[in-house]
Amino acid sequence: QVRLVESGGGLVQPGGSLPLSCTASGNMYEIKKMAWFRQAPGKERELVASDMYGSPTKYGDDVKGRFTLSVDKDKRTWFLQMGDLKPEDTAVYYCNALISVWVVGLELDDYWGQGTQVIVSS
Repeated sequence: QVRLVESGGGLVQPGGSLPLSCTASGNMYEIKKMAWFRQAPGKERELVASDMYGSPTKYGDDVKGRFTLSVDKDKRTWFLQMGDLKPEDTAVYYCNALISVWVVGLELDDYWGQGTQVIVSS
């Protein structure tokens, strides 16, 4: 049983900063990809940041230069440091991971957190 547990989120003023974190727990072989997505009201889900082994960190165009993805591999935790927040950053933020796990054999599965609301407003 693999679970992704998020922390953070809340209300922040424009121009402010807010950190998010996500921790994976359970019996797993390896985390292949760690990512953050978001979905704003009336909009489709979009990639915020993604880190995959052997590849550079990717950022969505709208957050590039303002958000930073960091990883603590030993703790199976990844973070999203959000800075210079804007009202258009208001969304539900979801952590995501591609994880190899043992069932009858080794499988690669996609996991999601429950999401956390970020509201940027004065």
